Order: sequence, then structure tokens, then C-alpha cells
Amino acid sequence: MSIEPFILQEKEYFHIPFLKGDHSIVAGFTTRNGGVSLPPYTSLNMGLHVQDDEIAVKKNRENIASKIGFPLQSWIVGEQVHGAQIKKVTIKDTGSGAMQVENAIKGVDALYTNEPDILLTSLYADCVPLYFSSPKTNYIGLAHAGWRGTVGAIGPKMIDLWVKKEGVPLEDIHCVIGPAIGKEQYEVDQKVIDEVKKVCDSHFTVVSDNKFLLDLQQINRTLLEKAGIPSGNIRKSSYCTASNLELFFSHRKEKGKTGRMMSFIGRRSV
Repeated sequence: MSIEPFILQEKEYFHIPFLKGDHSIVAGFTTRNGGVSLPPYTSLNMGLHVQDDEIAVKKNRENIASKIGFPLQSWIVGEQVHGAQIKKVTIKDTGSGAMQVENAIKGVDALYTNEPDILLTSLYADCVPLYFSSPKTNYIGLAHAGWRGTVGAIGPKMIDLWVKKEGVPLEDIHCVIGPAIGKEQYEVDQKVIDEVKKVCDSHFTVVSDNKFLLDLQQINRTLLEKAGIPSGNIRKSSYCTASNLELFFSHRKEKGKTGRMMSFIGRRSV
């Protein structure tokens, strides 16, 4: 049985240890607890794009910034349009989307960089967070993989960019698949399955006519392996967001009216 890569550091967030002895990377995933947002966003809502009070969300973000040691001005947030566009960011992009949704990086669902003191962030309430790291080249990345981003091969596209454009050795890329809605909670229709079959012909179960249960985390793992990532370099969380409402927000379980968790990864210069 594989070891759960997400370790509850404090009530507010999980920590992901990337490599033994490498303390330069700060990576994790927030919970729904320890914030100031009121119902139905109780309480650590990190999303400015939902109908929560902006002041509350900013306080929540400042709380996490303080705890992980990355100030808000070092954060970068993508717009997240359920696509498969990826952008390389630099220190010039820091602050984008950190305090207002309007200046988030437009049209992208994945970010990467090899510069230190930048915190890449992404927001979730059931979709799959993908984390990427290359110890030899200092590249780090995040991708937001809903079913559309998954069938759009957002994970393999990140790998392809790193290898072909940035010269990152394939065997040096480490991936972590974060908490997301689990197969038993994720019912989809034939339209979604038809799209899934274009990239993967497994990891779904027929329930009845036009009803299927879909394992989005496992599909992303399979796609990363097909892209050439060694299976030993991929770790997957066992947490289901829709089955653990004491820890996570779930768009599906809470009928769309809920907050957002945040994935994050950054590399300190010291």
C-alpha cells in the first residue's frame, strides 16, 4: 500500500514532502478549516471568484501566506477556465490574482517556473491538482485538471514542455496527484465518457444507461505514465474531497455553493 503524500501540517493545510533533505520546496493543499468566511463558504475559502466576501478571502489568504512563509505579493494565480493552457511565469508575474481575481493570469489552468521565491497557486473543489518538480533543474509546476483539462492532456503537455522546451530530463520529473473527488462519488454521463475514451479506455465503471463512475485521479496517473514519467516518480493522494466534508469543499456534494481549497508550490532561494 502506498504512503499518503499529503500530511496534515496544521488544521489549515496539508504539507507535501517532495524529497528527503530538500527543504527548499514548500508545497501543499489547504483545507476548509481555520478561516473567517461565513456559510456556505465556511471557513477557509481561498477563492475570490465565488460569491464570498472579498475581505474574508483576503484574510484567509494572508493567514496561509503567514503560515507557509510566502507573502501574498509572491503569489501567482491562474484564471482557470477548465482548459489545458500552460504558462511559464517569472518574478515579473508575481502578485497576479493574489488580491483580486481580475488580474489573474488569463486563460490558463497550469503554471510553471524555475525561479525562486514565487508561489504558484491553483484553486479546487473536486478537480484534480497536479504538482510537478524537477530537483536537478529547479523547475516546479501546478496544473488544474478537471475532466476537460484531463482529456485535454494538461499533465502530459506540462511534461512535454519541460522536456522539449526546457531540457528537463524525463527521469528527473516528480509528480504528485492531489486530493480530488473519488470514483465512488463522481458520476458522469456518456458525453464525458466519450471524451475520456479519446485519451484513456479504462478507470470508469458503467452504472446504468448514461451513468458512469469516473476515477479522474487514476486517469491522470495513467496519462503521466504514458508521457514517460517513471511510476516510482508519481504519488497519488487517497483523499476524496466529496467524502471528507470535514476537511474539504466539494462542488459536487455541496451543489455548487461552496468555497475553494488551494494547491501551492514554491521554492525558497535560501
